[in-house]
Amino acid sequence: MSKKILYIDLDNTLVDFGSRLASLDEDLMKKYEGNLDEIPGIFALMRPMPGAVEAYNTLSEHFDTYILSTAPWENPSAWQHKIEWVHLHLGREEGTPAYKRLILSHHKNLNKGDFLVDDRPNNGAERFEGEWIKFGSEEYPDWARVTEHLLSEV
Repeated sequence: MSKKILYIDLDNTLVDFGSRLASLDEDLMKKYEGNLDEIPGIFALMRPMPGAVEAYNTLSEHFDTYILSTAPWENPSAWQHKIEWVHLHLGREEGTPAYKRLILSHHKNLNKGDFLVDDRPNNGAERFEGEWIKFGSEEYPDWARVTEHLLSEV
């Protein structure tokens, strides 16, 4: 029996995007106001959301799990730093749950699967053909609730 396919977004889903913004230089923040995701190196600084790493590892035991994220077009370093974040927090070695399971796309709806956990409808998430689980919503406010829901679908 094959496992259901689960995609999980990075920014503000696995990654706490705001976790390091307060430590950035004020001039840098002003320069990139409204486009903070274009700050060079920004993604390498971020911490995981509470419970995210544990949830990813647990869900990977029950689903065919992939990370599906979008990297800013105007920030080439983000593409590199996203994979470095995955290496650091989820493992880089063969056999680890996220090994070669990072997909970067501006068209999430093109991926076929059963579930997408994402905090925003952007980049095709709202047109995903499976179930879109809106992370951070009233129904799915945290990883405990998301994990509970998904495990009930196995």
